[in-house]
Amino acid sequence: GRTGRAYLFDKVVNISFGPLEDRLMNTGMHTVQDIYCNCCHEYLGWKYKEAFEASQKYKEGKSLLMKASMTKEDWVVTIMDSDATIGTA
Repeated sequence: GRTGRAYLFDKVVNISFGPLEDRLMNTGMHTVQDIYCNCCHEYLGWKYKEAFEASQKYKEGKSLLMKASMTKEDWVVTIMDSDATIGTA
């Protein structure tokens, strides 16, 4: 992530998306959508819609959530067979 450790998820729930935008990152140009919590509307990370570098194509369709944004006390994170879900308890 931009500010420290982050995790890449196949599936995330209880979120909403910002508009699509092209963003130049350390790993190249990507089309992304920012991700916000449906409960508190806090910025959580972004979803990769398109990667322009061949080595980054594996990120397409995945969501990046920053660890610092995932540390709310009543949150539960469940990881099952490389498919992760985040929500409230």
